[in-house]
Amino acid sequence: MWVWNGRKIKNITLIILASFFAALIAYVQNEEMAVFNTSEGPRALSKVNTNQKQAALTFDLAWGDTRIKQIINILKSEGIKATFFVTGEWANVHPDLINEMKEARFEIESYGMKVRAYTAMEPAEIRKDIGQANLFIKKAGVDHVKFLRPPEGEVNQQIIETASRANMQVVLWSIDPHDDQKPGKKQIIKDVVSHIDKGAIIRLHASDSAGDTVLALPEIIRTIKNKGYSFVTISDLVNNAESKNKIVQ
Repeated sequence: MWVWNGRKIKNITLIILASFFAALIAYVQNEEMAVFNTSEGPRALSKVNTNQKQAALTFDLAWGDTRIKQIINILKSEGIKATFFVTGEWANVHPDLINEMKEARFEIESYGMKVRAYTAMEPAEIRKDIGQANLFIKKAGVDHVKFLRPPEGEVNQQIIETASRANMQVVLWSIDPHDDQKPGKKQIIKDVVSHIDKGAIIRLHASDSAGDTVLALPEIIRTIKNKGYSFVTISDLVNNAESKNKIVQ
């Protein structure tokens, strides 16, 4: 005859439930990552195929805190979601800004440990850099890092495969106005709004050199909104899409 203790039953039930939800989360994450693989292997994401008028506004961030504060304020005032790719070094120095981004419900992902091109590294070095960056970004308060924009945007198949083995998806872009080269407010606006399309991923910069970006951002947002588009994070863009298209450069 078996005699069950009520507390034991409760503990066993909690363990089972915790195991179930952990397995469910792992399954969802694996399914999400699996859509980026093809029969030829993993690919970098530069645009998403979707019938919805949605676009992802993304920012690369490696140094400084002046422009990023201005950009955060603009995005918050416009009610816009965005994805920030930050270096591990920057996150380690600015946990306060990471927290402000989180409170604004922005997505925070990896731009590597520091701005050093992965094309100059061996796979083992890339894996180490990815791991270090994720460690510092998570230490700054980000719960989960799953997307990676390689430093300088330089990428090849070896980098994509190395990132995939680290359970990271490489994200590039379909629109790049080269705002880091300071072409001027009007040119940045023109290059972005003239190429906007469903599922577009826009690349901008948020380091302290991005003065033109700050000036151009409000008009970019309002013009694209007036075209009937909404801005979403990379995660939302992928999850809301009917199909996902990966393009390797």
